[in-house]
Amino acid sequence: MSDFTQLLRPIAFDDLVGQEHLSAEDAPLRILSEKFALGHSFFYGPAGCGKTSIARIIAKTMDLPFYEFNATSLKIDQLRKIFEQYKNALQKPLIFIDEVHRLAKNQQEVLLPVMENNTVLVIGASTENPFFSLTSAIRSRSMLFELKYISNAALQTLLSKALNAANLKMDTQTQEYLVTSSGGDARAMLKLLEFASNIDTTITIDTLKSLRPNALQAGSSEAGVHYDLTSALIKSIRGSDENAAIYYLARLIEGGESADFIARRLVILASEDVGNANPQALTLTTSTLTSVSKIGYPEARIILAQAVIYLCASPKSNAAYLAINAALDYVKDGNILEIPQHIQQHNKNYLYPHDFGGYVKQIYLAKPVKFVNLKDIGYEKKMKEWLVNLENI
Repeated sequence: MSDFTQLLRPIAFDDLVGQEHLSAEDAPLRILSEKFALGHSFFYGPAGCGKTSIARIIAKTMDLPFYEFNATSLKIDQLRKIFEQYKNALQKPLIFIDEVHRLAKNQQEVLLPVMENNTVLVIGASTENPFFSLTSAIRSRSMLFELKYISNAALQTLLSKALNAANLKMDTQTQEYLVTSSGGDARAMLKLLEFASNIDTTITIDTLKSLRPNALQAGSSEAGVHYDLTSALIKSIRGSDENAAIYYLARLIEGGESADFIARRLVILASEDVGNANPQALTLTTSTLTSVSKIGYPEARIILAQAVIYLCASPKSNAAYLAINAALDYVKDGNILEIPQHIQQHNKNYLYPHDFGGYVKQIYLAKPVKFVNLKDIGYEKKMKEWLVNLENI
């Protein structure tokens, strides 16, 4: 049986199928690698899209010793032995860590000094965005590159290479099924081809369907479907269409989107689009994010559905979103106001509101500027009324 994943693994940027935004001659990642100037980098994207292959290509391009680990089984002593081996060497090694989002804090702390002094090149890979799990110290010393599902056209190119390399036969309809049912996952396609070729060198669609009855779902394969589905979900919730929102949630889940990613988007929406019209929305979605990270699929689908329906049924206000953007623009335009002395620290002229029944009039901003415009929607209407009443005291 031929191991197609090894047989067709690219050894140079020009051999890479898909991910042209990283492998093209004018791609920043390739340029930095060829100039021996690439810094610590982290790749994230779906399974079978070429993360490990790119790391190996970088090692070959930069002529670096390559050490491959998985964060789930990585031992700190393994790293320290490599660091010691190359401590005084002219050449630094490339340390590749898969599933990098699972790195423990103590493992990250061991990596930090060598990343700081550049005695090794660290490259990590994950199916999830690793920047949410890495420390700020590591994030600030690294670059992040996103990989996409491999397009059907690119998978077809790869399949043609595999058929020629192994002298296999497959009609057009069978090739189309193999490509489209692989959901943008090159490894899944090649593995299915590998198993089928062990049955017969002339591969039929019936053989493929007996090995893979159902197509793998691509959450974000062609034409930016990932972003379109996410956008459709957010806009359906913003428009309070609960049925459309649940449909797009189902598409994202069935397409393999991580529960964490969906929950993070819901947390953002709860603050940006619901805001103080229903302050509980932020609490519920934050709880959703915590819950799905602990529970995972399939049960996480129920938690996500509850949050989506709740957000659809919530009154909407973007007042907080508009307020902070207006204030940031004001500051960026150079409006740096002096802090009134009586609210600076250790100033005896400050009036403590609790000594006056909870509120007392005093100046907090050097000149009056209005950023916040609360709306007459949901709970935000009560907040607005309370603040207006204070102005009339």
